[in-house]
Amino acid sequence: MGLMDLFRRLNGNLPVSETRSSGTGYTAEIMAARESYIAGRAGLGDLTATVQACVSMWEGSFALADVQGTDLLDRRSMAIIARSAALRGEAVMLVRDDRLVPCADWEVSTRDGIPRAYRVGVSEAGGGRRETVLSAEVLHLRLASDPVAPWTGTPPLHRARMTAGLLHTLETALTEIYENAPLGSQVLPFPETTETDLEALGRGFRGKRGRVLLRESVNVAAAGGPAPAQDWKGHDTTPDIARSQALQSLKSTRGAILTAFGVLPGLFAAQTQGPMVREADSAPWRGVGAPTLGKVRA
Repeated sequence: MGLMDLFRRLNGNLPVSETRSSGTGYTAEIMAARESYIAGRAGLGDLTATVQACVSMWEGSFALADVQGTDLLDRRSMAIIARSAALRGEAVMLVRDDRLVPCADWEVSTRDGIPRAYRVGVSEAGGGRRETVLSAEVLHLRLASDPVAPWTGTPPLHRARMTAGLLHTLETALTEIYENAPLGSQVLPFPETTETDLEALGRGFRGKRGRVLLRESVNVAAAGGPAPAQDWKGHDTTPDIARSQALQSLKSTRGAILTAFGVLPGLFAAQTQGPMVREADSAPWRGVGAPTLGKVRA
């Protein structure tokens, strides 16, 4: 047995080929979740209820669509395609004989800007796997492709990045105000006394957010004589949010985000009636789903 025999594969009980999990494992999923969280904090706005409502509208519109010409585009696959397209701007599905397999990530090989082959990653419970397939074996949906990279899609939040950042900033500011600001609390003047009494009075106010507290007035001596008795006049510490126009700005920003997703802002108005709801429900499919998936028919 020579030295090089140590690097040769034996024909005994050892397997000739090894199968190892690759792609998205537990660590990769944690990193992807962290990346998504950081992207949301950076201003993409995907953590807001407005964006998630738009994504749900896309899912519902795509899932309710009756696609003719193929049985592969079932309601579950259509909903997955809609969510991926709304948040990532594109969706890649691996075509099998009887179903579509969603791909977690992919690499593209192109010629003249047209995809020729894909190296896709398919998620599994025990660890993902990667496959190399031709473009004819893949269903690739792309939205708002840029001429610089026509093989990729652009999500609505990326195209309206500034508005999405404003929406995230406004909702974060309002969240911090309602969480930390002394809403409904008042500051009451208190006569000169020992520090112990002041600390006891402060502990009495603690945990009484928004409640009405009654304290008895006292008389103090001033300039050698008793000071006149005065009633305590409380000073409100609630922030004046109305003067900042935060609520009006939030409403306008929400309408802009809805428009970027192709959802009619009137759907969320208080005066919305039945015909408006029907038009708004079908708007995402007419604006996004039908033009992009129309070629699947026949």
